[in-house]
Amino acid sequence: MQKTTVLGACLLTLLPAFAHASETVNGSFTASKACEAYASFAKGTNPGGVQVKPGSTYEVREVNKPGNYEQLRVEVPGATPPLRWVARDCGTAALGGAAPAPSAPVSQDGPQDSAGGKREMCSTANQQDSYLLALSWQPGFCEHTPRTSGKPECAAMDKGSLVVSNLTLHGLWPNKKSCGTSYGNCDGKPFALKKETVAQIAPWMPNFYYENSFGKYEWNKHGSCQALDPDAYFTKAVAAVQVVNSSAIGEQILKNIGGSFNADKFFATLRSQYGEAAASRVMLVCAGQSYLQEIRVQLPLDFSVDKGLAGLVGATPGQGPQTSRCGPEIRVEASGRN
Repeated sequence: MQKTTVLGACLLTLLPAFAHASETVNGSFTASKACEAYASFAKGTNPGGVQVKPGSTYEVREVNKPGNYEQLRVEVPGATPPLRWVARDCGTAALGGAAPAPSAPVSQDGPQDSAGGKREMCSTANQQDSYLLALSWQPGFCEHTPRTSGKPECAAMDKGSLVVSNLTLHGLWPNKKSCGTSYGNCDGKPFALKKETVAQIAPWMPNFYYENSFGKYEWNKHGSCQALDPDAYFTKAVAAVQVVNSSAIGEQILKNIGGSFNADKFFATLRSQYGEAAASRVMLVCAGQSYLQEIRVQLPLDFSVDKGLAGLVGATPGQGPQTSRCGPEIRVEASGRN
């Protein structure tokens, strides 16, 4: 395969579908048999050939999805890295429940309401009062999110035929305050994109290099709830990603590829350069408390993509700054097998 490089001038599922993102939990796991302890179970990587030991108990940090999970992320003392994924059937887990959810807007790719039904008031187009821009750090997503084996962009990154070195588009989500995270699936225009639009989007949404299933999903769930047609919607969403990518947000992340940055210093830089209002509209999302996966930026209804980050986020304070599942030091992984 010809090597494709996605270069960044300068976040966040969804996660591709984000409906089944990993979930931070509290509890313990007692192994009943010796099992591989993977740094990435999607790729089958196990540095050091680590196994959990029968009869030993480990602290649980994460499960691969809420509810009927299949994998647990446990802390294995002495392993490098210490956080490892173990199959559920390798032992017995005693979980205390999920960690508290962040108060800032989170993924909208979940159920429509508690009954699983579709509330009509929350599926009527052009009722949004704000937006949420979700940007992915693609290497972190592919390395630490379950169910990515079917994602061609993740497979290409693992092989080295695709290198991602810029923030990418997860989605641009119209929000309606009264609907919480349930605004979506409106009756909008059918999904269709011009070839030139796909070519423009692909470096910023790498799934488009290989297929359009993720783009179609995002359009049907979110794009259908606003007035722009698919070409204009994705073009504007990519323009918003480019603004963030070239701002101090992107700069601080991209200069630390292969390394890490301090979360407090990250937000202090945003305050210094753009003010508290801008910093308060940003959330960082991690896996395993230290691996960057996504950046979420709260946007006003009338956001602009041609006036820099200040014009994008507006002057009204948001609900942050915040992190979700992140510790004080956040690692920015590079493309390729880690």
